[in-house]
Amino acid sequence: MNKKPVLYDNHGRIMNYVRLAVTDRCNLRCFYCMPEEGIKYVARQELMSFEEMDRLMYILSNAGIEKVRITGGEPFVRRDMMQFLRKIAEYNLQIHITTNGTLTHQHIPELKSLGIQSVNLSLDSLDKKRFFEITRRDEFDNVMKTLEGLLKYDIKTSINSVVMQGKNEADMLSLVELTKNDPISVRFIEEMPFNGNGSHYETLHWHYRRILDFLKSHYPNLEKLQDPPHSTAYHYKIPGYKGKIGIIAAYSRTFCGTCNRLRITPQGVLKTCLYDTGVFNIKNLMREGATDAQVLTALTDAIGNRAKDGHEAEKSRNFGLPVTESMTTIGG
Repeated sequence: MNKKPVLYDNHGRIMNYVRLAVTDRCNLRCFYCMPEEGIKYVARQELMSFEEMDRLMYILSNAGIEKVRITGGEPFVRRDMMQFLRKIAEYNLQIHITTNGTLTHQHIPELKSLGIQSVNLSLDSLDKKRFFEITRRDEFDNVMKTLEGLLKYDIKTSINSVVMQGKNEADMLSLVELTKNDPISVRFIEEMPFNGNGSHYETLHWHYRRILDFLKSHYPNLEKLQDPPHSTAYHYKIPGYKGKIGIIAAYSRTFCGTCNRLRITPQGVLKTCLYDTGVFNIKNLMREGATDAQVLTALTDAIGNRAKDGHEAEKSRNFGLPVTESMTTIGG
C-alpha cells in the first residue's frame, strides 16, 4: 500500500488543509466584510475556472492535502457550484463548506449525499432587524431555512458569528442557547480588518479574552474542552447542552503556531498566511502551460518559505502598509 505524501513548511508544521475561494462575489454586504457600496469585483476571466480549480484539487490531493474548505465570497452565487463539488468529491479529500446560507437550502440533500463533512454557516444575529442592519440585505428567513435543513440532514454544522462592538453583542446569549438542544458549534470570532476599509476601531473591544469573560459571567459552569490539533478555536461546553461553543482569536492570532492551512484566492493567488499579500498566482502558472509537476514544485517552494506567524506576514506586506482588502477577495 502506497504511503500518502506529507507536506511540511519550513517551521516543521504539517500542511494538509487548503481553503479555496471559488468567487469574490457575495449577495450580502456585511459590515465587517465589505463597504456598503460593495467592492470592485475582478473580471470573470481573471477568476480561476472550475477546470483550473479541479486540476489544482487533483494535484493537491495527491501531494498530501487532506482537507479542503470551499469559501468565497459566497460559494453558491457561482454558477455550476454543485457540478464542481460533484467532481472534487471523487478525490480523497474531506470537503467542508463555508456559506452565508442564503442560497444553500435547496442543495442540502445533495450535499449530504456527496459526503460533505461540515458546513460553517455565517450568522451574526438571530434578530431579523439586526441581521438586516449587519448584512444590509433581507435574507434572514433563507438563512434560517438553511440552518433547519442542515440539522434535519444531520450535517455537522458550525455557526460563525463575528462579534462587533455596537452591532450584535445582544445576540451572543441567544446564539449560545442554540447549543442547548442541537449538536451545533457556535463560534464567536474577533473582528478582523478585512472589510475593504481597514480596522473599524483603534483597539479591538471584543477580543477573545473579553468574549470568554462575558460568557463565563452568564454561564459560570462553562467547561473548557480539549482543542483538536491545528484548531483555530478555543472550545467550551455548557454541561447538559448538546452543542459546544468556540472562540476564534482571528485578530489576536494566538493560533498561528499550529497553522496547517493554505489559502487560494478567487484569482488563483496562493497565500501561505491570511495576513500576507500572496506568494504567486497558480492560475497564471497553469495558463502559461506549467505541468502538474511544475505547479507542485512552485507550491512546495512557497510552503518552504512561510512566515512564522500572522504578525511576521503582516510586517512583510507592502512595506508595512495596513490591511485594506475585503475578506470576500481573500476567501473567508
